[in-house]
Amino acid sequence: MTQPAAPADDLASRDGGSDDTEQIRVRGARVHNLKNLDVNIPRDRLVVLTGPSGSGKSSLAFDTLHAEGQRQYVESLSIYARQFLDQLQRPDVDLIEGLQPTISIDQGRSAQNPRSTVATITEVYDYLRLLMARTGTQHCYRCGRPIAQQSPEEILDTLLALPEGTKAILMAPLVAGRRGRHPEALDAVRKAGFVRVRVDGEVHELEHVPELEPRKVHNIEAVVDRIILREGVRPRLAESLRLALKHGEGMAVVSYLPGGERGGQWQDRLFSTLSACGACKLSFEPLEPRSFSFNSPYGACPDCQGLGAKEQFDPELVIPDESLSLAGGAIAPWRSTSTAASRKHQQQLEKFAATTGADLDAPVADWKPTQRRKLWHGDGKKFPGLAILLEKEFATTTRAARQERLATFRGRVVCGECGGARLRPEARACKLGDLAIHEMTALTVAAAREFFGRLSFPAETRPVGKPLVAQILHRLAYLENVGVEYLTLDRSADTLSGGEMQRVRLATSIGSGLVGICYLLDEPSIGLHPRDNQRLIDAIRNLTSQGNTVVVVEHDPAMMRQSDHIIDIGPGAGQHGGRVVAAGTPDEVAANPDSITGGYLSGRLDVAVPAQRRRAAKTRAVELGGASTNNLQTVDVRIPLGVLVCVTGVSGSGKSSLVIETLAKAVAARLGTSGAKPGAHTSLRGVSQLDRLVVVDQSPIGRTPRSNAATYTGALDEIRKVFAETKESKQRGYRAGRFSFNVKGGRCETCQGNGMQRIEMNFLPDLYVTCPACHGARYNRQTLSVRYKGHSIADVLDMRIDDAVAFFENFPVIHRLLLSLQEVGLGYLTLGQPSTTLSGGEAQRIKLATELGRAANDSTLYILDEPTTGLHYDDVRQLLVVLNRLVDLGSTVLVIEHNLDVIKSADWIIDLGPEGGAQGGRVVASGTPEEIAAGEDNHTGRFLRPLLGGQAESSDDDRS
Repeated sequence: MTQPAAPADDLASRDGGSDDTEQIRVRGARVHNLKNLDVNIPRDRLVVLTGPSGSGKSSLAFDTLHAEGQRQYVESLSIYARQFLDQLQRPDVDLIEGLQPTISIDQGRSAQNPRSTVATITEVYDYLRLLMARTGTQHCYRCGRPIAQQSPEEILDTLLALPEGTKAILMAPLVAGRRGRHPEALDAVRKAGFVRVRVDGEVHELEHVPELEPRKVHNIEAVVDRIILREGVRPRLAESLRLALKHGEGMAVVSYLPGGERGGQWQDRLFSTLSACGACKLSFEPLEPRSFSFNSPYGACPDCQGLGAKEQFDPELVIPDESLSLAGGAIAPWRSTSTAASRKHQQQLEKFAATTGADLDAPVADWKPTQRRKLWHGDGKKFPGLAILLEKEFATTTRAARQERLATFRGRVVCGECGGARLRPEARACKLGDLAIHEMTALTVAAAREFFGRLSFPAETRPVGKPLVAQILHRLAYLENVGVEYLTLDRSADTLSGGEMQRVRLATSIGSGLVGICYLLDEPSIGLHPRDNQRLIDAIRNLTSQGNTVVVVEHDPAMMRQSDHIIDIGPGAGQHGGRVVAAGTPDEVAANPDSITGGYLSGRLDVAVPAQRRRAAKTRAVELGGASTNNLQTVDVRIPLGVLVCVTGVSGSGKSSLVIETLAKAVAARLGTSGAKPGAHTSLRGVSQLDRLVVVDQSPIGRTPRSNAATYTGALDEIRKVFAETKESKQRGYRAGRFSFNVKGGRCETCQGNGMQRIEMNFLPDLYVTCPACHGARYNRQTLSVRYKGHSIADVLDMRIDDAVAFFENFPVIHRLLLSLQEVGLGYLTLGQPSTTLSGGEAQRIKLATELGRAANDSTLYILDEPTTGLHYDDVRQLLVVLNRLVDLGSTVLVIEHNLDVIKSADWIIDLGPEGGAQGGRVVASGTPEEIAAGEDNHTGRFLRPLLGGQAESSDDDRS
């Protein structure tokens, strides 16, 4: 029997004393499944919260401690400030004492904005922008020459070179891109004797300038002269230019309309005596930090608005096979079109062939590079280019089916103007140490640290440059310490995994130097190879040494063994959890006989090595050749079928690039289940041996409370049919749709089937209250009156899965789906538990159970991306039972994993590396776990070796 939670006094004594100033005291926590929990957490220590998935760890750490910390912080702010903050609901707890200000660093991808990068999150980019603006050398973006000063005479000659009859307005820039009303600027114009001013592109009489909005960005230029360029105008133009340069502090803006143009547009051109290119006759504004910001209109590429890519037609999708000719259907969107459309397309191609000399019957691959470029971008004469033609058709077609088909050929394409650099050409042309700012951010963390470490400055810029470089190096060092040295600084935040994002944010927190903070971390070791664990632990220790408390929700044994204090929540999950099973030092928890965690830490419990391994058949395999996505070094890999395959390697070695970005998408495209473009590869063989592909990733099963285990697995559809077949439903004419809470008819319309109502509270977090009409049942009174075995549809949704298995035992489809949920250890969940309350491990196991419930004796390739995320030792053991069952049914399971218990249980291992980033991307070793462990040149084998005490025998079942 598991003992109840220890009394508060007993817990205090374990923590080394009852001094409240040294502890965070939690009393009566009842959030989610916590059972009136009392616990003491020592301050300024590394504390690990552990226990089975769903036991209540996150409820204690994030929904109790962090929610209370955020509440205390928000209440210290003004009422005005509170309205701009997302606030957590007040936790259901009697008392929390001694809590420091909290910072939560969880698995959530908090930076979904594609403008956010590793450099911006860590503030490296802020220092880098300032460094470039103050110490960079500006070059001309056209010819590459360094920028020099331009004399007034040279500017005058440039203006007089414009066509005769050109209308021009000479202006002195006074305000450029600054917020405010700027009365001082208007006063300066009045004192200078000018009568007109241009404000935000519009010319006004000085006495009729509209009042400026103080919160908007404004541009103000004094109009010095309006002139038509013709013979004899030089003296007047010279004097006006002199005045403009004087009042514009060396800069003048000329807005002109070339002579002879009717209905043309006025063009602005900046002239400067401070910086200009003598060869190209271009003037440049002085560089500022905002000139290098892709989040500012003064620095962002005008074509892609600073995103580096645009949603448009992808050339690789439009012409997927260059071995075909245009006459042979190389242009995929133009295949199988109507006769009229085909005739129109043929006429366009004939124009293209006439102007470029391209052979429409020759393979596109045999064309000259210039011809291929003109096919896409146009020849500048008669043929506008495929890109424009397809965009025009996509925008103008009125047929939904045609527009839907064209959409399959679109994707995020690198901006052709900036090449993905995100910045204006002026910013891209500024260099420091022979690199532009976008070239610096294209470096990995490790390479950037090396670059800035050897950067030197001349005497005049050294006082500015050295402190800025020191700050950059300081942050790069912390990124290396947490194990993400393989990431490039320009890596978009929305492409980072949950573990990578968490470690980047952790590095930012360490670098901030805050003291007296309670950090709450959610499995920071996710996606981290055992080799890199110690660096992460040392980085977390750095936080505690600065006087901070670090509470980590974690299952990693290395983290637990090196912690100061462990709190084991359990003993089970859901209603069976929510109590403190054991608390104390790692040795004390390991010695506790009631703690399952302690059993695994001490070695009393273990995930056993398989007695026999399935033998990988030589004739059955999927072979991928020449994979070169991201950092992959033209990898050839063979994935045997009919076995459990594990892809391993240090973080950043190329596992996801190989499996998720290349293999999965290539197989899906070959099976016709997806049109997503796979990563670069040269060949794919063996797919004909597969019937299906199933990818189980880490995304949640739903983002609204309407989604739950019953809806995701499809069990609710069958349950609704059961209620529709009852005698009472037939008498009333109710169909299955009547029992859906997503549509009108049977649901409660007061809460629209949510069971809860949201009350918007100005200045306070939104309040969710039980619906007063249905009392949380989701359905109206008439629907709830229909019963099966004495239970309404709402009663069934409130039923635990363990109970529902027996309740629906006479319905094979429902029983099979519910039994699969029970087999993966989710029997404690209720059928209608909202997906928003599920942990990451629970959501992933629901996906697995769904596939298990549908599994048949076919040849399916299951691809799983770190399925042990959020799973306890015992949950991993159950997971392996499920994975092996799928293999035994004749399928193949391919797992990306760092968990050593999964790796040692695999039949075949493919180890990538040897390092991350540019030093990775190769297959280091492949074979059975014993063969990998016997190797001396791979990191995985080194950690696997101690776990394989005895050699597992291969099964005689060839499965070929």
